[in-house]
Formats: sequence, C-alpha cells, structure tokens
Amino acid sequence: MLTRTFLTDLLASMRMEVLSTTLRERVRATPFSVFRGFFGLLMAFGTARFMWLGWIEDHYSDPIVHFHYWGFGWVTPFLVEILYTIHWLMLLAAFGVMLGTGWLYRLSALTLFLTFTYTELIDLTYYLNHYYYVSIVCALLCIVPSPPPLWDRNAFIPRWVLFIFKFQIAIVYLYAGLAKINYDWLVLALPLKIWLPAHDTVPVLGPFFAWSVTPYIFSWFGMLYDCFIVFFLLYAPTRFWAYLTVVAFHSLTGLLFQIGIFPLVMMGGTLIFFDFEKRPRVALAPQNPIRLRERLLAAVLLVHFAFQLLFPWRYLLYEGNVFWTEQGYRFAWRVMLMEKAGTATFYVKDGKTGREGVVDNREFLNAHQEKQMAMQPDMILQFAHFLGAHYAEEGLQNPQVRAEVYVTLNARPSQLLIDPTVDLMKETDSFQAKTWILPFEKNVKNASLQENIQNKR
Repeated sequence: MLTRTFLTDLLASMRMEVLSTTLRERVRATPFSVFRGFFGLLMAFGTARFMWLGWIEDHYSDPIVHFHYWGFGWVTPFLVEILYTIHWLMLLAAFGVMLGTGWLYRLSALTLFLTFTYTELIDLTYYLNHYYYVSIVCALLCIVPSPPPLWDRNAFIPRWVLFIFKFQIAIVYLYAGLAKINYDWLVLALPLKIWLPAHDTVPVLGPFFAWSVTPYIFSWFGMLYDCFIVFFLLYAPTRFWAYLTVVAFHSLTGLLFQIGIFPLVMMGGTLIFFDFEKRPRVALAPQNPIRLRERLLAAVLLVHFAFQLLFPWRYLLYEGNVFWTEQGYRFAWRVMLMEKAGTATFYVKDGKTGREGVVDNREFLNAHQEKQMAMQPDMILQFAHFLGAHYAEEGLQNPQVRAEVYVTLNARPSQLLIDPTVDLMKETDSFQAKTWILPFEKNVKNASLQENIQNKR
C-alpha cells in the first residue's frame, strides 16, 4: 500500500515537473508580438472611434441614471473633461502596449487595463461579451514578462505566455459553442430565423438569407464552429484553413450585426496560434528552481482560469430559463443567442396617501437604457430603487414602486416578466434567486410563433 502510494505521488510529481518545464521553455516571441501588435492597434482605433462618435457624452456624461454591476455601485462617471482625459490616456496606452518594452510597456498595460475597465464599469447598459474579453486580455498583458521589441524576430519568451492567451480564446469559443446547444438555436433556428431575412437586400448574399433553410445552416455551423475551431487552430496541418474560416465567420457577423470591432479583435487574437517561421523556436528550458514570484503568478493564473471555467455554469444554481431570468447570463460567453424585447411600465405610490401615478421612463433614461432595462430583472430593480429615491426627494412619503413588464423572447407572445404586485423597494439585488421573476411559459403554438416571427422581420 505504501509502495503504491509512493509510486502514485512520484508519477504525479513527474507529470507536474514535465508540465512546469514545458511551460517555462523559451519559444520564439513572434506570435505574441503579432498578438499584442494587433490588439494595441485595434484598441487605439476603438478608443479614437469612441471619442469621435461622441459616445463619451452619450454613454457617460449625458444620462441621468447609470445602471451598475452588482458590487460596483461605487463606480461613477467623472466630469466630461476628465472622461476625455481618461480616453486619451487609454489611446496612448494602447500604442504603448503595441510598441513599448520595459517600463513603458508595463505602465501602458496597467493604464490600459485600468482605464478601459473603469469605463466599462460605469454603466451596465452597455455590457457586451467582447468588452469583458478585452478587460481580461488587458489584465493578462499586465502580468506577462516585459516583451521584446515588436520587430525583434530572434527574441524568446516563456511558453506559458502564449498558453494563457490561447487558453482564454479557447474558453471564449468553446463556451460560446456550448451555449448554442439549446432547443431554440438548433431546432427552431432562433433567433437567426428572425435576423437573417431582414438582411435580404445585402449584395450577393441577400437572396441566400431569405431561404428558409439558411437560418438552420447558420445555427448548426455557428455551434460547430465555436465548439471546434480552437482544435483546428492548434493542429498545424489545419491551422491555415481554420484561420480562413475565422476571417470568413467574423467578417460575415461583422457585416450583418452591429458588434463594433469585435470581429477584428478575434481575427487579430487568433493569430497567436501561428508560429510565423520555420526556424527552431524552442530554447533550452531554464533549470533554475521556481522562485516565489513565479509560484504566486502561477497561483493567480490558476485562480483566474478556474473562475473562467466555473463561473459560466452558475446559471445551473437557478431555476427557470436563463434567457428569461438572465440569472447567471452575463460573463458566460453567451453571444447573440436570443431576440428579446420588453416594455416596462412603472407605478409609484405614495405610502401615506395611497395615490399612485405612472412614470414616463423617457424622463430619466435614454432610448438604449430603456430598451435594455425593460428586459433585464436586475436593471428593472435598480431603476425602481432610483424612482423611489427620486420621488422621496420630491416629497412622497414612503414611496412604493411596482412594475408591469411584458417581454417577448425569440418572437413568442409577450409575457409578464415579473410579479406586478411586488413592491420593488422592498427587494434587494444579490446572487440569490429573484423570487419575484415569473416563470417562462414555453408552450406556444407553432402557428402563433411563426406569425410573430413574420411580424418581427
């Protein structure tokens, strides 16, 4: 028994030693140089575009209300002049990440992470998966060794630097693919059955989008692509052809849907899978013992990737359809999986007199905020609390706030999302299940569903 235990521990330690040695091997820095070069360039372009389009005012300084991520209610926008300064710093930091070395790279990576993440935390309304991905990449760029100059093709870096970015991209794709394995996506081809026919005027491909079979082709291909593309990128004989599908896939999604620079980010990011040269690319692995700093870094990365692998599954802890309740929906790489819209009518009652009035949401929210709020329970709750506080300042005694919210999911008839009798001022947001969300009634006649799909186009 002791011998067996000893051999098991020995084999385990040998495997860990081999893994440690492999990840610490020195490999050509070219893939990482290309990766950070494209990433920095795209971040600079995206930041300049954001300022040019006037989105600093539209997103941050003009709105009266800002919706917050749970636990980040303390993040608020600065004055518009400071916000512009922050974006100029972000722009310079992007070029520093792209071209810098040594202390300049370190300072640029940290600045890019802090400025970008701060701006994305200001308002939950504008959450997108690719903003979350960008913040993660910025954080990982902060902890890698200072890279060699972009043009140095003879430089080496530890293999683990390439590994962590490849692994993060793999998680994004694989989880996006797994999320597509659901009844609406594969069996009903929803929401693509709604979206694609709306693009039937696109040159060349337009008539193809109008075919009844096209949404099914796109749905199944999208699921298979996301689930398997990384494996084809990892395998050298298929890498080039796999990358062509990356370019084609993201070019098409960028053409059809308003998703900003995300297609370019993924096209540039997946270049890290290429070697770019046929010269020997592996140097001797370092033989020196692992230092405390390296152990701490390994622990940080282990925690990060454990979080990335486990957190998307938290939706299993809640009852109901995750697309309906959205409990556990965000930060799980669910990309463009549903067509959802709602209308929310809020009622504020004076707790002393019993008089109740209807709120005009447009008095407080811009169009995009109102659209997003009307279908997401936590945003509905935040807006209710804002209204309660606002009307308390106006003189109402112990205001009560309730809401009638009707939501349609993937062209189904509208249903009540939350209990309209609940005083939302008595509810608080947390990771606990929101019992005031009503269950999703999924048994809808096919004729009614098809009629609604036609009306959505």
